Amino acid sequence: MRRIDLLGCPMDVGTMDETVGAIDEALASERFTQHVVVNVAKLVNMRRDPELDASVRECDIINIDGMGVVLGARMLGHEVPERVAGVDLFHELLAMSAQKGYSVFLLGAKDEVVSETARRVQQQYPELKLAGYHHGYFWDDEEAMVERIRASGAQLLFVAITSPKKENFINKWRDRLGVTFVMGVGGTFDVVAGKVKRAPVWMQKGGLEWFYRVLQEPGRMWKRYLVTNSVFAWFLLREKLKFKRKA
Repeated sequence: MRRIDLLGCPMDVGTMDETVGAIDEALASERFTQHVVVNVAKLVNMRRDPELDASVRECDIINIDGMGVVLGARMLGHEVPERVAGVDLFHELLAMSAQKGYSVFLLGAKDEVVSETARRVQQQYPELKLAGYHHGYFWDDEEAMVERIRASGAQLLFVAITSPKKENFINKWRDRLGVTFVMGVGGTFDVVAGKVKRAPVWMQKGGLEWFYRVLQEPGRMWKRYLVTNSVFAWFLLREKLKFKRKA
């Protein structure tokens, strides 16, 4: 993988295999690794949220999840081989953990969603060591939750909480979690548990996954995507014009 700068944000560019390999190497050497994926909404929100911006920049691996960011990076002349989607990376890491004996903790979503996610991943990966799981509504006592994760002995922690809460939680407690690898996975548990459907592959590849989300949850999603996509398009245009002036 190699690191680029896009609109002032560092990003690691590479394939899914390269990302999994880097994480496997970090786990084998017991080197703590904080991972995050960035999409259009997160890039835009980082511009106006200093705490989120700092939490993302503290991460050891910053992958691009979102065809909008991939296409934007390519438009500005960066070579981006593929999108590394968080939900796909989640499954790749579960498969690797089941094969190599790494233990996993699942944190986030509603109680019925995370419990169904735990049931399904154990069914899909019978050899997986599931150290524990817990819903994402623990904000009255974050420290107790951190101690529970540490006591579980988990090596990988997946946090399925909305942004920027998950990024800030991970960055705040990273030194006390007791895990070797931690990754924010957003709405991944909703997908795994069958509560939300992923867009068809052709929509994912065409950069239309956001539109599919709007169709499923219009009341919650339309404003978020309308605003952030418009702002991102303006940022790209401004950056492109800046390059032209320099040329």
